[in-house]
Amino acid sequence: MKQIITAPGAPAALGPYSHAVQVGDLLFTSGQVPLVPETGKLAGDTIEAQANQVLDNLEQVLRAAGLTFDDVVKTTIFLTDLADFATVNAIYATRFPSAPPARSCVQVEALPAGAKMEMELIASK
Repeated sequence: MKQIITAPGAPAALGPYSHAVQVGDLLFTSGQVPLVPETGKLAGDTIEAQANQVLDNLEQVLRAAGLTFDDVVKTTIFLTDLADFATVNAIYATRFPSAPPARSCVQVEALPAGAKMEMELIASK
């Protein structure tokens, strides 16, 4: 059975989608961009600020589903500039210090709200 997850601590969706959908033991999140929940504005111009905000937002979505980063099995990262890859890796590693999930990372031409980064994930209870 499908359950819609809405995270009070994450920014409002920019379109007609849910923060996440849980089906059985699996949680599928929508992509999170670096919007600050309280303002709806980008977390800053740097990839460091944006990467940390994306991860904070995803943590809120996981928390709303009763999960943590330890439950994540797959992530997908979208970057507007692959030159940011090493910086994002360093920040990402702080949230996944051991046994990191499977991951894909791709460069895209543009992201919603002018973001430099977006990330989605799949987690398992």
